[in-house]
Amino acid sequence: MDKNPFDFSLELTKGRTLDLSAHKGKPLLVVNTATKCGLAPQFEALEDLHEDYGPRGLLVLGMPSNQFANQEPVGDADMVEACKVGFGVTFPLTRKVDVNGPGTHPLMALLKEMAPGMLGKRDLSWNFTKFLVWPDGSKVKRYAPTTLPSRIRKDIEKLLPA
Repeated sequence: MDKNPFDFSLELTKGRTLDLSAHKGKPLLVVNTATKCGLAPQFEALEDLHEDYGPRGLLVLGMPSNQFANQEPVGDADMVEACKVGFGVTFPLTRKVDVNGPGTHPLMALLKEMAPGMLGKRDLSWNFTKFLVWPDGSKVKRYAPTTLPSRIRKDIEKLLPA
């Protein structure tokens, strides 16, 4: 595979850019998110991971999408505000992206290729699908939308320095 998840630069909200190459050598947790989703309380647990493991190198990254039942209907600024006020989110969020179909964001397309879902299915079935990327980008583990972030802690700890 030619591409590595750390090869991407991502457009964040407020016109900022996140160069993932600056995080190579550290684990990365990418989650497709939506503020109006019934699974949105996971934002708080994702923020816990960010606060607990961020100082040791973990980057938690939200990639919001409005492709499931119109659950991210607002603009980027309102979405960020809802995440901060409603869930205390301080980890980075990209601008809204497509996670399925012909307009799929290239990073999400790569993650789905590296870690297909059940029965080899690549498309995401719902919001809050999670992808844990190894520090060198060589491996990705995929977690179902209903997998609570707290259940990923052991996998994250294995990838962090002692």
